[in-house]
Amino acid sequence: MTDEDAGESFADGGSAGPVPGLLCDVLALASAPDTAATGALWKLAESGRQLDANLIHLQAGRQVGTHTEPDLDVLLLVVSGSGTLTSPEGDRQLTAGSLYWLPHGSTRSLTAGDGGLSYLTVHRRRPGMQIRSRPRPESA
Repeated sequence: MTDEDAGESFADGGSAGPVPGLLCDVLALASAPDTAATGALWKLAESGRQLDANLIHLQAGRQVGTHTEPDLDVLLLVVSGSGTLTSPEGDRQLTAGSLYWLPHGSTRSLTAGDGGLSYLTVHRRRPGMQIRSRPRPESA
């Protein structure tokens, strides 16, 4: 892949099917986040995808509060910085390069360390909201 591929999205390659393409440079994005930024630095937005992915940055000391994901397994890759993953089983130190599996049904929180924390999450895409008509009651 060349530098010219940077920023290209996955595109329909005709009869050959979808074509792989570079989405972003997560190390570059995570190494220079806006000092006031907390939240998504990048989101996977390609049409027809089966996955969701987000590059998240937390400023030093910021937290993603305790929550439970009932439906989706999540992979979390620490891209830069450090922090703590807290679960009922205890605290785990997050360091650049560590890859965690957060199984559905697990309870956790994340806290950024002194230098902040940038991490990539990947999970199955949630189905979009659907509007359906109510079933009509059967007549007697």
